[in-house]
Amino acid sequence: MASAAEQMASNLSWAAFGKATELKSRILFTLGLLIIYRIGTYIPVPGIDGTALREFMDQQAAGIGGILSMFTGGALSRMGVFALGIMPYISASIIVQLVASMYEPWKALKKEGELGRKKLNQYTRYLTVILATFQAYGMAVSLEAGGLVADPGAFFRAACVITLVGGTMFLMWIGEQITARGIGNGISLIIFVGIIAEVPLALFQFLEQGRTGTVSPLVILTVVVMVVVVFAFVVFMERSLRKIHIQYPRRQVGMKIYDGGSSHLPIKVNPAGVIPAIFASALLLLPTTLATFSHSTTSGFMSWFLAYFGPGQPLYLLFFTGMIVFFTYFYTHEVAFKTEDVAENLKNQNGFIPGIRPGKRTAEYLDYVVNRILVLGSAYLALVCMLPEILRAELAVPFYFGGTSVLIVVSVGMDTIQQVQSHLLAHQYEGLIERSQLRGRGKPRSPRSGGPARR
Repeated sequence: MASAAEQMASNLSWAAFGKATELKSRILFTLGLLIIYRIGTYIPVPGIDGTALREFMDQQAAGIGGILSMFTGGALSRMGVFALGIMPYISASIIVQLVASMYEPWKALKKEGELGRKKLNQYTRYLTVILATFQAYGMAVSLEAGGLVADPGAFFRAACVITLVGGTMFLMWIGEQITARGIGNGISLIIFVGIIAEVPLALFQFLEQGRTGTVSPLVILTVVVMVVVVFAFVVFMERSLRKIHIQYPRRQVGMKIYDGGSSHLPIKVNPAGVIPAIFASALLLLPTTLATFSHSTTSGFMSWFLAYFGPGQPLYLLFFTGMIVFFTYFYTHEVAFKTEDVAENLKNQNGFIPGIRPGKRTAEYLDYVVNRILVLGSAYLALVCMLPEILRAELAVPFYFGGTSVLIVVSVGMDTIQQVQSHLLAHQYEGLIERSQLRGRGKPRSPRSGGPARR
Protein backbone atom coordinates (compact mmCIF):
# COMPACT_ATOMS: atom_id res chain seq x y z
CA MET A 1 0.00 0.00 0.00
CA ALA A 2 1.39 3.41 -0.98
CA SER A 3 2.32 5.87 1.74
CA ALA A 4 0.88 9.37 2.03
CA ALA A 5 4.05 10.90 0.56
CA GLU A 6 3.89 8.54 -2.44
CA GLN A 7 0.22 9.40 -3.00
CA MET A 8 1.01 13.11 -2.92
CA ALA A 9 3.93 12.58 -5.30
CA SER A 10 1.61 10.84 -7.77
CA ASN A 11 -0.72 13.87 -7.67
CA LEU A 12 1.99 16.39 -8.60
CA SER A 13 1.05 18.43 -11.66
CA TRP A 14 2.03 21.53 -13.59
CA ALA A 15 -0.53 23.49 -11.55
CA ALA A 16 1.33 22.61 -8.35
CA PHE A 17 4.59 23.59 -10.01
CA GLY A 18 3.15 26.96 -11.05
CA LYS A 19 2.23 27.78 -7.45
CA ALA A 20 5.65 26.88 -6.04
CA THR A 21 7.24 30.33 -6.34
CA GLU A 22 10.36 29.43 -4.31
CA LEU A 23 11.04 26.41 -6.52
CA LYS A 24 10.68 28.53 -9.68
CA SER A 25 13.11 31.13 -8.35
CA ARG A 26 15.61 28.38 -7.49
CA ILE A 27 15.33 26.89 -10.99
CA LEU A 28 15.73 30.30 -12.66
CA PHE A 29 18.77 31.05 -10.48
CA THR A 30 20.31 27.70 -11.46
CA LEU A 31 19.63 28.24 -15.16
CA GLY A 32 21.14 31.74 -15.02
CA LEU A 33 24.43 30.52 -13.54
CA LEU A 34 24.60 27.59 -15.97
CA ILE A 35 24.13 30.03 -18.88
CA ILE A 36 27.06 32.08 -17.53
CA TYR A 37 29.11 28.88 -17.48
CA ARG A 38 28.23 28.10 -21.10
CA ILE A 39 29.18 31.65 -22.18
CA GLY A 40 32.55 31.26 -20.46
CA THR A 41 33.39 28.18 -22.52
CA TYR A 42 33.45 30.42 -25.64
CA ILE A 43 35.86 33.04 -24.19
CA PRO A 44 39.35 31.97 -25.33
CA VAL A 45 42.59 32.03 -23.37
CA PRO A 46 44.80 34.89 -24.65
CA GLY A 47 47.59 33.91 -27.03
CA ILE A 48 46.02 30.76 -28.55
CA ASP A 49 46.27 30.12 -32.30
CA GLY A 50 42.59 29.38 -32.92
CA THR A 51 43.02 27.93 -36.43
CA ALA A 52 45.77 25.49 -35.43
CA LEU A 53 43.86 24.44 -32.33
CA ARG A 54 40.66 23.82 -34.32
CA GLU A 55 42.48 21.66 -36.86
CA PHE A 56 44.19 19.70 -34.09
CA MET A 57 40.96 19.04 -32.16
CA ASP A 58 39.18 17.95 -35.36
CA GLN A 59 41.86 15.32 -35.87
CA GLN A 60 41.45 14.09 -32.28
CA ALA A 61 37.63 14.18 -32.23
CA ALA A 62 37.20 10.41 -32.02
CA GLY A 63 39.93 9.91 -29.42
CA ILE A 64 41.42 11.86 -26.56
CA GLY A 65 40.11 15.17 -27.89
CA GLY A 66 36.53 13.91 -27.84
CA ILE A 67 36.89 12.61 -24.30
CA LEU A 68 38.26 15.87 -22.91
CA SER A 69 35.89 18.02 -24.93
CA MET A 70 32.93 16.02 -23.61
CA PHE A 71 33.88 16.54 -19.95
CA THR A 72 34.62 20.27 -20.34
CA GLY A 73 31.56 21.13 -22.40
CA GLY A 74 33.66 21.96 -25.45
CA ALA A 75 35.77 24.51 -23.54
CA LEU A 76 38.98 22.55 -24.13
CA SER A 77 38.43 22.26 -27.89
CA ARG A 78 38.10 26.06 -28.00
CA MET A 79 40.67 26.53 -25.17
CA GLY A 80 38.23 28.71 -23.26
CA VAL A 81 38.76 30.14 -19.79
CA PHE A 82 36.97 27.06 -18.38
CA ALA A 83 39.21 24.61 -20.27
CA LEU A 84 40.22 22.80 -17.06
CA GLY A 85 36.57 22.47 -16.11
CA ILE A 86 35.62 21.47 -12.58
CA MET A 87 37.81 18.36 -12.55
CA PRO A 88 40.56 19.87 -10.28
CA TYR A 89 37.93 20.58 -7.63
CA ILE A 90 36.50 17.07 -7.94
CA SER A 91 39.96 15.53 -7.64
CA ALA A 92 40.74 17.73 -4.62
CA SER A 93 37.46 16.84 -2.89
CA ILE A 94 38.05 13.12 -3.46
CA ILE A 95 41.60 13.36 -2.07
CA VAL A 96 40.41 15.32 1.00
CA GLN A 97 37.63 12.81 1.67
CA LEU A 98 40.02 9.88 1.40
CA VAL A 99 42.62 11.53 3.67
CA ALA A 100 39.90 12.54 6.16
CA SER A 101 38.88 8.89 6.45
CA MET A 102 42.43 7.78 7.39
CA TYR A 103 44.23 10.79 8.97
CA GLU A 104 43.32 11.09 12.67
CA PRO A 105 43.33 14.93 13.01
CA TRP A 106 41.02 15.22 9.99
CA LYS A 107 38.85 12.41 11.34
CA ALA A 108 38.35 14.56 14.44
CA LEU A 109 37.38 17.50 12.21
CA LYS A 110 34.66 15.40 10.56
CA LYS A 111 33.14 14.74 14.00
CA GLU A 112 33.00 18.45 14.93
CA GLY A 113 29.92 19.06 12.81
CA GLU A 114 29.45 22.26 10.80
CA LEU A 115 32.72 23.86 11.95
CA GLY A 116 34.77 20.82 10.96
CA ARG A 117 32.99 20.58 7.61
CA LYS A 118 33.85 24.23 6.83
CA LYS A 119 37.49 23.58 7.71
CA LEU A 120 37.66 20.57 5.37
CA ASN A 121 35.99 22.60 2.61
CA GLN A 122 38.69 25.23 3.05
CA TYR A 123 41.39 22.56 2.66
CA THR A 124 39.61 21.38 -0.49
CA ARG A 125 39.75 24.88 -1.98
CA TYR A 126 43.46 25.22 -1.24
CA LEU A 127 44.18 21.86 -2.84
CA THR A 128 42.05 22.84 -5.85
CA VAL A 129 44.26 25.89 -6.44
CA ILE A 130 47.41 23.74 -6.24
CA LEU A 131 46.09 21.04 -8.60
CA ALA A 132 44.69 23.59 -11.07
CA THR A 133 48.01 25.48 -11.10
CA PHE A 134 50.01 22.35 -11.93
CA GLN A 135 47.52 21.28 -14.61
CA ALA A 136 47.36 24.78 -16.14
CA TYR A 137 51.15 25.04 -16.32
CA GLY A 138 51.39 21.58 -17.89
CA MET A 139 48.72 22.60 -20.40
CA ALA A 140 50.55 25.83 -21.26
CA VAL A 141 53.86 24.00 -21.82
CA SER A 142 52.13 21.32 -23.91
CA LEU A 143 50.40 23.94 -26.08
CA GLU A 144 53.71 25.67 -26.73
CA ALA A 145 55.42 22.38 -27.60
CA GLY A 146 52.58 21.49 -29.94
CA GLY A 147 52.80 24.75 -31.90
CA LEU A 148 49.28 25.87 -30.91
CA VAL A 149 50.34 29.25 -29.49
CA ALA A 150 50.65 32.46 -31.50
CA ASP A 151 53.36 34.04 -29.28
CA PRO A 152 55.01 31.49 -26.95
CA GLY A 153 57.02 32.58 -23.96
CA ALA A 154 56.88 33.35 -20.25
CA PHE A 155 54.09 35.91 -20.72
CA PHE A 156 51.85 33.35 -22.39
CA ARG A 157 52.53 30.77 -19.67
CA ALA A 158 51.70 33.23 -16.90
CA ALA A 159 48.54 34.44 -18.67
CA CYS A 160 47.43 30.86 -19.37
CA VAL A 161 47.97 29.72 -15.77
CA ILE A 162 46.20 32.74 -14.26
CA THR A 163 43.26 32.47 -16.68
CA LEU A 164 42.73 28.72 -16.32
CA VAL A 165 43.10 28.69 -12.51
CA GLY A 166 40.76 31.67 -12.22
CA GLY A 167 38.23 29.92 -14.46
CA THR A 168 38.31 26.77 -12.33
CA MET A 169 37.86 28.72 -9.09
CA PHE A 170 34.97 30.68 -10.61
CA LEU A 171 33.34 27.41 -11.64
CA MET A 172 33.80 26.11 -8.09
CA TRP A 173 32.04 29.23 -6.76
CA ILE A 174 29.20 28.80 -9.26
CA GLY A 175 28.76 25.17 -8.17
CA GLU A 176 28.61 26.13 -4.49
CA GLN A 177 26.07 28.89 -5.19
CA ILE A 178 23.83 26.49 -7.14
CA THR A 179 23.97 23.94 -4.32
CA ALA A 180 23.11 26.56 -1.67
CA ARG A 181 20.56 28.75 -3.50
CA GLY A 182 19.53 26.73 -6.55
CA ILE A 183 18.28 23.24 -7.24
CA GLY A 184 20.42 20.09 -7.35
CA ASN A 185 24.14 19.62 -6.78
CA GLY A 186 25.98 22.48 -8.48
CA ILE A 187 29.23 20.66 -9.28
CA SER A 188 27.38 17.70 -10.78
CA LEU A 189 25.11 19.99 -12.81
CA ILE A 190 28.12 21.77 -14.33
CA ILE A 191 29.48 18.45 -15.61
CA PHE A 192 25.98 17.40 -16.68
CA VAL A 193 25.43 20.56 -18.74
CA GLY A 194 28.88 20.26 -20.30
CA ILE A 195 28.13 16.73 -21.49
CA ILE A 196 24.61 17.51 -22.71
CA ALA A 197 25.77 20.62 -24.61
CA GLU A 198 28.07 18.54 -26.84
CA VAL A 199 25.48 15.86 -27.65
CA PRO A 200 23.45 17.71 -30.38
CA LEU A 201 26.55 18.58 -32.46
CA ALA A 202 27.97 15.06 -32.18
CA LEU A 203 24.59 13.55 -33.10
CA PHE A 204 24.22 15.86 -36.10
CA GLN A 205 27.71 14.98 -37.36
CA PHE A 206 27.03 11.28 -36.87
CA LEU A 207 23.75 11.40 -38.81
CA GLU A 208 25.33 13.56 -41.51
CA GLN A 209 28.04 10.94 -42.01
CA GLY A 210 25.32 8.32 -42.27
CA ARG A 211 23.56 10.41 -44.94
CA THR A 212 26.75 10.79 -46.98
CA GLY A 213 27.53 7.06 -46.70
CA THR A 214 30.61 7.34 -44.50
CA VAL A 215 28.84 5.34 -41.79
CA SER A 216 26.51 2.47 -42.67
CA PRO A 217 22.85 2.48 -41.49
CA LEU A 218 23.54 -0.73 -39.51
CA VAL A 219 26.16 1.08 -37.42
CA ILE A 220 23.74 3.95 -36.76
CA LEU A 221 21.01 1.52 -35.68
CA THR A 222 23.45 -0.39 -33.47
CA VAL A 223 24.63 2.78 -31.74
CA VAL A 224 21.05 3.98 -31.12
CA VAL A 225 20.02 0.62 -29.66
CA MET A 226 23.16 0.53 -27.53
CA VAL A 227 22.48 4.01 -26.12
CA VAL A 228 18.87 3.12 -25.20
CA VAL A 229 19.87 -0.19 -23.60
CA VAL A 230 22.73 1.37 -21.62
CA PHE A 231 20.52 4.18 -20.32
CA ALA A 232 17.79 1.75 -19.25
CA PHE A 233 20.36 -0.52 -17.57
CA VAL A 234 21.98 2.37 -15.69
CA VAL A 235 18.60 3.65 -14.44
CA PHE A 236 17.65 0.15 -13.25
CA MET A 237 20.96 -0.40 -11.42
CA GLU A 238 21.04 3.08 -9.85
CA ARG A 239 17.60 2.47 -8.31
CA SER A 240 18.47 -1.03 -7.07
CA LEU A 241 18.74 -1.46 -3.30
CA ARG A 242 19.56 -4.17 -0.79
CA LYS A 243 17.30 -3.62 2.23
CA ILE A 244 18.48 -4.89 5.63
CA HIS A 245 15.74 -5.28 8.24
CA ILE A 246 16.24 -3.15 11.39
CA GLN A 247 14.28 -3.79 14.60
CA TYR A 248 13.75 -1.34 17.46
CA PRO A 249 12.84 -2.68 20.95
CA ARG A 250 9.95 -1.61 23.14
CA ARG A 251 10.73 1.46 25.18
CA GLN A 252 9.19 3.28 28.13
CA VAL A 253 8.82 7.06 28.18
CA GLY A 254 7.47 8.24 31.51
CA MET A 255 4.44 6.11 32.35
CA LYS A 256 3.84 5.06 28.73
CA ILE A 257 5.26 2.00 26.98
CA TYR A 258 5.74 2.23 23.22
CA ASP A 259 5.84 -0.86 21.06
CA GLY A 260 9.02 -1.57 19.14
CA GLY A 261 9.06 -0.55 15.51
CA SER A 262 10.83 -1.89 12.44
CA SER A 263 12.54 -0.24 9.52
CA HIS A 264 15.10 -1.10 6.89
CA LEU A 265 18.63 0.05 6.06
CA PRO A 266 18.90 0.65 2.28
CA ILE A 267 22.25 -0.15 0.67
CA LYS A 268 22.65 0.81 -2.97
CA VAL A 269 24.12 -1.68 -5.39
CA ASN A 270 26.54 1.09 -6.35
CA PRO A 271 27.19 3.14 -3.17
CA ALA A 272 30.23 4.89 -4.67
CA GLY A 273 28.28 6.44 -7.54
CA VAL A 274 30.28 7.65 -10.52
CA ILE A 275 33.36 8.62 -8.46
CA PRO A 276 35.41 5.45 -9.28
CA ALA A 277 34.93 5.92 -13.03
CA ILE A 278 35.88 9.62 -12.88
CA PHE A 279 38.96 8.98 -10.76
CA ALA A 280 40.14 6.07 -12.93
CA SER A 281 39.62 8.11 -16.11
CA ALA A 282 41.55 11.08 -14.72
CA LEU A 283 44.56 8.96 -13.76
CA LEU A 284 44.70 7.09 -17.07
CA LEU A 285 44.13 10.09 -19.33
CA LEU A 286 46.60 12.51 -17.72
CA PRO A 287 49.82 11.24 -19.44
CA THR A 288 47.97 10.70 -22.72
CA THR A 289 46.59 14.25 -22.63
CA LEU A 290 49.96 15.91 -22.04
CA ALA A 291 51.62 13.79 -24.73
CA THR A 292 48.87 14.54 -27.26
CA PHE A 293 48.90 18.33 -26.81
CA SER A 294 52.70 18.53 -26.82
CA HIS A 295 52.97 16.39 -29.98
CA SER A 296 55.49 14.16 -28.15
CA THR A 297 53.75 10.97 -29.20
CA THR A 298 56.66 10.04 -31.48
CA SER A 299 59.15 9.57 -28.64
CA GLY A 300 60.11 6.03 -27.72
CA PHE A 301 58.35 5.75 -24.37
CA MET A 302 55.22 7.70 -25.33
CA SER A 303 54.76 5.83 -28.60
CA TRP A 304 54.97 2.55 -26.65
CA PHE A 305 52.61 3.90 -23.98
CA LEU A 306 49.99 5.07 -26.49
CA ALA A 307 50.26 1.81 -28.44
CA TYR A 308 49.29 -0.25 -25.39
CA PHE A 309 47.57 2.18 -22.99
CA GLY A 310 45.75 4.48 -25.42
CA PRO A 311 41.93 4.70 -25.30
CA GLY A 312 40.40 1.51 -26.67
CA GLN A 313 43.59 -0.58 -26.38
CA PRO A 314 43.42 -3.95 -24.52
CA LEU A 315 45.78 -2.96 -21.69
CA TYR A 316 43.94 0.35 -21.30
CA LEU A 317 40.65 -1.51 -20.91
CA LEU A 318 42.21 -4.00 -18.49
CA PHE A 319 43.75 -1.35 -16.24
CA PHE A 320 40.63 0.81 -16.47
CA THR A 321 38.51 -2.12 -15.25
CA GLY A 322 40.94 -2.93 -12.43
CA MET A 323 41.08 0.67 -11.23
CA ILE A 324 37.27 0.98 -11.31
CA VAL A 325 36.92 -2.15 -9.16
CA PHE A 326 39.63 -0.95 -6.74
CA PHE A 327 38.19 2.56 -6.33
CA THR A 328 34.66 1.17 -5.95
CA TYR A 329 35.68 -0.92 -2.94
CA PHE A 330 38.04 1.69 -1.50
CA TYR A 331 35.70 4.67 -1.81
CA THR A 332 32.69 2.73 -0.50
CA HIS A 333 34.44 1.40 2.61
CA GLU A 334 36.37 4.59 3.40
CA VAL A 335 33.90 7.34 2.45
CA ALA A 336 30.48 6.39 1.10
CA PHE A 337 29.42 3.62 3.52
CA LYS A 338 31.60 3.17 6.61
CA THR A 339 30.20 0.10 8.33
CA GLU A 340 31.70 0.97 11.74
CA ASP A 341 29.91 4.33 11.78
CA VAL A 342 26.63 2.78 10.62
CA ALA A 343 26.82 0.09 13.30
CA GLU A 344 27.61 2.69 15.98
CA ASN A 345 24.65 4.87 14.91
CA LEU A 346 22.30 1.89 15.05
CA LYS A 347 23.57 1.04 18.52
CA ASN A 348 23.03 4.61 19.73
CA GLN A 349 19.46 4.53 18.38
CA ASN A 350 18.79 1.16 20.10
CA GLY A 351 18.31 -0.46 16.71
CA PHE A 352 19.61 -3.90 15.81
CA ILE A 353 19.57 -6.43 13.00
CA PRO A 354 17.54 -9.50 14.06
CA GLY A 355 19.92 -12.30 15.03
CA ILE A 356 23.01 -10.01 15.06
CA ARG A 357 24.51 -8.44 18.18
CA PRO A 358 24.83 -4.65 18.13
CA GLY A 359 28.28 -3.12 17.79
CA LYS A 360 31.19 -5.07 16.38
CA ARG A 361 29.11 -8.05 15.18
CA THR A 362 26.80 -5.68 13.28
CA ALA A 363 29.78 -3.99 11.60
CA GLU A 364 31.17 -7.39 10.57
CA TYR A 365 27.81 -8.44 9.15
CA LEU A 366 27.48 -5.16 7.23
CA ASP A 367 31.02 -5.66 5.86
CA TYR A 368 30.01 -9.11 4.64
CA VAL A 369 26.85 -7.80 2.95
CA VAL A 370 28.53 -4.75 1.39
CA ASN A 371 31.45 -6.79 0.00
CA ARG A 372 29.04 -9.18 -1.70
CA ILE A 373 26.96 -6.28 -3.10
CA LEU A 374 30.07 -4.54 -4.44
CA VAL A 375 30.90 -7.57 -6.56
CA LEU A 376 27.79 -6.74 -8.57
CA GLY A 377 28.22 -2.97 -8.23
CA SER A 378 31.83 -2.86 -9.43
CA ALA A 379 31.06 -5.27 -12.28
CA TYR A 380 28.15 -3.03 -13.31
CA LEU A 381 30.37 0.08 -13.32
CA ALA A 382 33.10 -1.66 -15.30
CA LEU A 383 30.61 -3.04 -17.83
CA VAL A 384 28.95 0.33 -18.44
CA CYS A 385 32.34 2.04 -18.86
CA MET A 386 33.88 -0.68 -21.04
CA LEU A 387 31.01 -1.56 -23.39
CA PRO A 388 30.86 1.81 -25.23
CA GLU A 389 34.68 1.84 -25.50
CA ILE A 390 34.75 -1.62 -27.10
CA LEU A 391 31.82 -1.00 -29.46
CA ARG A 392 33.18 2.42 -30.45
CA ALA A 393 36.53 0.88 -31.37
CA GLU A 394 34.98 -2.07 -33.21
CA LEU A 395 32.40 -0.02 -35.13
CA ALA A 396 34.77 2.92 -35.80
CA VAL A 397 32.28 5.49 -34.47
CA PRO A 398 33.69 8.92 -35.43
CA PHE A 399 32.78 10.65 -32.14
CA TYR A 400 33.32 9.92 -28.47
CA PHE A 401 30.62 8.14 -26.50
CA GLY A 402 31.65 6.89 -23.07
CA GLY A 403 30.03 5.02 -20.23
CA THR A 404 31.28 7.55 -17.67
CA SER A 405 29.30 10.33 -19.34
CA VAL A 406 26.19 8.11 -19.37
CA LEU A 407 26.59 7.43 -15.65
CA ILE A 408 26.94 11.14 -14.91
CA VAL A 409 23.93 12.13 -17.04
CA VAL A 410 21.63 9.50 -15.52
CA SER A 411 22.68 9.92 -11.88
CA VAL A 412 22.60 13.74 -11.96
CA GLY A 413 19.29 13.78 -13.83
CA MET A 414 17.67 11.41 -11.32
CA ASP A 415 19.03 13.35 -8.34
CA THR A 416 17.81 16.70 -9.72
CA ILE A 417 14.32 15.33 -10.45
CA GLN A 418 14.10 13.91 -6.92
CA GLN A 419 15.03 17.29 -5.44
CA VAL A 420 12.38 19.03 -7.55
CA GLN A 421 9.78 16.53 -6.32
CA SER A 422 10.92 17.08 -2.73
CA HIS A 423 10.42 20.84 -3.07
CA LEU A 424 6.96 20.30 -4.59
CA LEU A 425 5.99 17.94 -1.77
CA ALA A 426 7.19 20.45 0.82
CA HIS A 427 5.15 23.15 -0.92
CA GLN A 428 2.04 20.93 -0.84
CA TYR A 429 2.52 20.20 2.87
CA GLU A 430 2.90 23.93 3.59
CA GLY A 431 -0.30 24.64 1.65
CA LEU A 432 -2.23 22.01 3.57
CA ILE A 433 -1.00 23.37 6.92
CA GLU A 434 -1.88 26.97 5.99
CA ARG A 435 -5.39 26.00 4.83
CA SER A 436 -6.03 24.01 8.00
CA GLN A 437 -4.90 26.94 10.16
CA LEU A 438 -7.03 29.45 8.24
CA ARG A 439 -10.02 27.11 8.42
CA GLY A 440 -9.57 26.77 12.18
CA ARG A 441 -9.32 30.56 12.67
CA GLY A 442 -12.21 31.43 10.44
CA LYS A 443 -14.73 29.06 12.00
CA PRO A 444 -16.58 30.86 14.83
CA ARG A 445 -17.22 29.06 18.03
CA SER A 446 -20.96 28.48 18.56
CA PRO A 447 -22.40 28.15 22.06
CA ARG A 448 -23.52 24.75 23.09
CA SER A 449 -27.19 24.32 22.31
CA GLY A 450 -29.47 22.30 24.47
CA GLY A 451 -27.39 22.68 27.65
CA PRO A 452 -28.67 24.06 30.92
CA ALA A 453 -28.59 27.86 31.16
CA ARG A 454 -26.47 29.50 33.81
CA ARG A 455 -28.28 31.11 36.67
